[in-house]
Amino acid sequence: MAEHQDETRAAYDGVVELYASMFANRLEAQPFARNMIGTFAELVRGTGNSRVADVGCGPGHLTAMLHDLGLDAFGLDLSPAMVDHARRAHPALKFDEARMEALPVEDCALGGVLAHYSMIHTPPGELPALLAEQARVLAPGGLLLVSFFGTDAPEPVRFDHKVAPAYSWPADHFAELLAGAGLATFARLLHDPASERGFLDAHLLARLR
Repeated sequence: MAEHQDETRAAYDGVVELYASMFANRLEAQPFARNMIGTFAELVRGTGNSRVADVGCGPGHLTAMLHDLGLDAFGLDLSPAMVDHARRAHPALKFDEARMEALPVEDCALGGVLAHYSMIHTPPGELPALLAEQARVLAPGGLLLVSFFGTDAPEPVRFDHKVAPAYSWPADHFAELLAGAGLATFARLLHDPASERGFLDAHLLARLR
């Protein structure tokens, strides 16, 4: 797991300013994703535990959005350069460097986890460990919103992402992996993206049993 993560970290370290400029206002043109995040925030507030981790937070724009939606949000990212940018862009919020398979969060602590396209570079065989770690930090009834590239193919499809190799997933297959981690998917949204890549945009909302 360490080798591909080191490569991904180095790749994102090298594109911080470009990435941040491209994605800072991206959700303004993505109403489906924006509203799924809004629904996630509302449901997390309803649990009575507003503490949320934005896992794979990048430049911190979605951590700030979660904060604006009334959550006690903090960001975690593999890339130290991304974390440094997030801290400078959002000095009132907390950001730390972390690997997704070893989150620096105590057991059963969070009302929610947001993983917005942050697991797309994970090889399929390593994904269950990441989902189990996200389940570990959720309180009972806590929520996970995961977004990824979807495919109609029967198995995950590896493709050349602009930053690092990535994978698209069949939504049913991803939901099965969530179930294996103790997370029950209760809402999903699949839609065609405005992208030349041709994959679906997929959003699954799951609750820890």
